[in-house]
Amino acid sequence: MSKEMVIAYIGNGKSANRYHIPFVLTRKDKIRIKKIFTPNHGDDPWKEIPGVEYVEDMNEILKDEEIQVVILSTPHSTHYSLAKQVLMAGKNCVSEKPFTETKAQAKELFALAKEKGLMMQCYQNRRFDSDFLTAIKVMESGKIGDVTEMEISFDYYRPEVPQGRKFEPFTSFLYGHACHTLDQVISCFGKPDRVQADVRQLLGEGCMNDYFDVDLFYGHRLKATVKSSYFRAKARPSTTVYGMKGMYVKEVKDKQEEHLKMFVMPGEPGFGEDKPSEYGTMIYYDDQGTYHEEKVPTITGDYARYYDALYETIMNGKEQLVKPEETIAQIEIMENAIKGLK
Repeated sequence: MSKEMVIAYIGNGKSANRYHIPFVLTRKDKIRIKKIFTPNHGDDPWKEIPGVEYVEDMNEILKDEEIQVVILSTPHSTHYSLAKQVLMAGKNCVSEKPFTETKAQAKELFALAKEKGLMMQCYQNRRFDSDFLTAIKVMESGKIGDVTEMEISFDYYRPEVPQGRKFEPFTSFLYGHACHTLDQVISCFGKPDRVQADVRQLLGEGCMNDYFDVDLFYGHRLKATVKSSYFRAKARPSTTVYGMKGMYVKEVKDKQEEHLKMFVMPGEPGFGEDKPSEYGTMIYYDDQGTYHEEKVPTITGDYARYYDALYETIMNGKEQLVKPEETIAQIEIMENAIKGLK
């Protein structure tokens, strides 16, 4: 019988109840949610999870010796201070993204964790998006040859979102969305040799950042691009990969978020699955020069795999999935890219 990992959440909002808890509940055999801190539980719109204790005093989590990992699912601005509190209390900590506002803050948290013999990690669930996982499979197959370009887009047509919102670096579109896609690229190719960023305020100075296009360069051949906009009436393809012998393109993004919003839960039939019409297309020339064009069945995404990796780190001493240097590199890119905007 496997050992049980005992966890707690600080924060009981959409993040915890949509992107964490439904996936953890598919791993009841090895992970137990003991407590959730919520400052005004009577006002929470989310249904209680049977067997979980809801507390309005954070110390009931920090002083609970049975709890091994505390997950922060709170507003961006609280991550740095709360993570320090959790680490100082002697608990391993996972923080939602964006992890911190500055590289210096991120380095401080990882140094504190190391000093205390604890684990500090960013919650990068989108490493387990279906479109990203399938792109990795295509690249690893070698059929499209050495990769020269990778493009990841995260587009919306929501012009109402930036309207009337003032510019704040940490709550910008860049920090809120590039935190997903930059991590995907860095997990694939590592820290880039050079970065070129185009970060805009399409509605003008003082307004919310609503567009970005960031290029990451690796050596003389490879460029990866992450880009997003709130003003795309038709979204660009979710993922495109170009190689020396071919390419792969997938139009639609991972389905997990869409299904969660429809109250289709992890573990239910069809959760996160693409229809065959939504599969990506791979085009390539083989060694004989023959042209091929084929649909690539989508690897179904599963954010619970982040928690599988977390379990292995906490319970079995394996290396953490999202490494400190990867998170530091991502924060540094965003911190530099947002400079100059007002």
